Amino acid sequence: MPKYTRQQYLTLFVFAVADFCNAVCVSLQAPFYPMMAESKGATATQYGFVFGVFELIVFIASPFYGNYINKIGPKFMFNAGIFTTATTCIMFGFLDRINDTNTFIGLSFAIRIIEALGNAGFLTASFSIIAKEFPENVGATFASLETCYGLGMIAGPTLGGALFEVGGYTLPFVSLGGTLIAAATLTYCILPSHNEFSEKESSGNIFQLIKVPSIALSAYAIIASSISIGFLQATLEPHLRSFGLSPLQLGLMFILNGAFYGLFAPLWGWLCDKHINPNIVVIIGAFFTITTFLLVGPAPYLPIEHITIPICIIALVIHGMGFGAELVATFTSAHRDAVANGFPDDIQTYGMVSGMWASTFALGAFIGPSVAGALFDLIGFEWATQFVVALHVIVALAFSAHLCCKKKTPNEGLYTKIHNSLAVTDAEKACLITTSESKPRISPQVSIADSSYNSGISDSSNEYYVS
Repeated sequence: MPKYTRQQYLTLFVFAVADFCNAVCVSLQAPFYPMMAESKGATATQYGFVFGVFELIVFIASPFYGNYINKIGPKFMFNAGIFTTATTCIMFGFLDRINDTNTFIGLSFAIRIIEALGNAGFLTASFSIIAKEFPENVGATFASLETCYGLGMIAGPTLGGALFEVGGYTLPFVSLGGTLIAAATLTYCILPSHNEFSEKESSGNIFQLIKVPSIALSAYAIIASSISIGFLQATLEPHLRSFGLSPLQLGLMFILNGAFYGLFAPLWGWLCDKHINPNIVVIIGAFFTITTFLLVGPAPYLPIEHITIPICIIALVIHGMGFGAELVATFTSAHRDAVANGFPDDIQTYGMVSGMWASTFALGAFIGPSVAGALFDLIGFEWATQFVVALHVIVALAFSAHLCCKKKTPNEGLYTKIHNSLAVTDAEKACLITTSESKPRISPQVSIADSSYNSGISDSSNEYYVS
């Protein structure tokens, strides 16, 4: 367990509460909104797009938030995002008062779009603050909070359904939205401001970020992993329909992914922070996901004639583990790679990387169900799963090639950090860079901001890394 300061523990606490409550509000309408929409005369296509537009808006808005987080301010963006999500959740609870079909669907779209804008701001700011507050434990902290978010996504439909049975359509939205407003008040009082970063000029944009090959690979892996979960959400139920499972049993099958994602995500984060190259963790996650989609079909070319419930359970458990490995490792490596490739180690960079992560995840979540439904109708579930297999074969091969081609330096990672507070003199710097036989290695984490130092030491940096 890392040693955290009191401020870090408080930050973890409010993040955990906010992540859980936000996920509950975003997901609570799944069990009963379709029924309400149909009672107003809406078709499945219409209310299906109400769900789908959420991810599309997150995809569009997240890069914008990431680029301008240093001007908006991470704390303001975080709290404004939570407050927006909470108020739109409450507003969604009064749609049952509207009887006209077009008005009902139109307002559903409008509220869901605004809710997505709030959620995108919340996610981008929270990921950025994590990277700033926990620079030595980004992976483990991100994974732990993702566990809270995953638990909220699981609890949302359950709590929503229970409250719907008790008090009707409005009660779930008002009560759980009110809880999120209380969480927003808590974060406003406790969360650090990071005001020192708010006036800095932008040092790049998300398009420059994606030009870095390793970050582009991470973006692709995020999309592929997000497509995999969206694929199952759209097609697993009709695939298992022949077994005659009860709604409760089907619900438990869907929970397996999230439960094992939540269980293993902190482990993957700990490994990425201290023990294993995150790219290796991505490859492991890709192989787990490939195994899942070979089994859950099962693949037509495997010697398994029919899917069985035990095989499906095993496949979903493996998917939860692999899904977590890919998401946590890509988040960790993207932040490191951005700084290692010359982006400043500040909130602006954290915001751009976080916006990229949230945006690409949302894109995959939008593509996954859409492609899954079309392929399911066209070629059946068994062959449709090979689309996800192919995506993750590419992930495994691309990351393996990147690891092999990456220039490796001996004794990589064995550095001593010399802070500016130690008053390193110009003479001492000269000693570091003019030795011939025992020339110290400079950490690739330091950007070469001043070409006058060919050794890699940056004049503008406050930290120096030597072996």
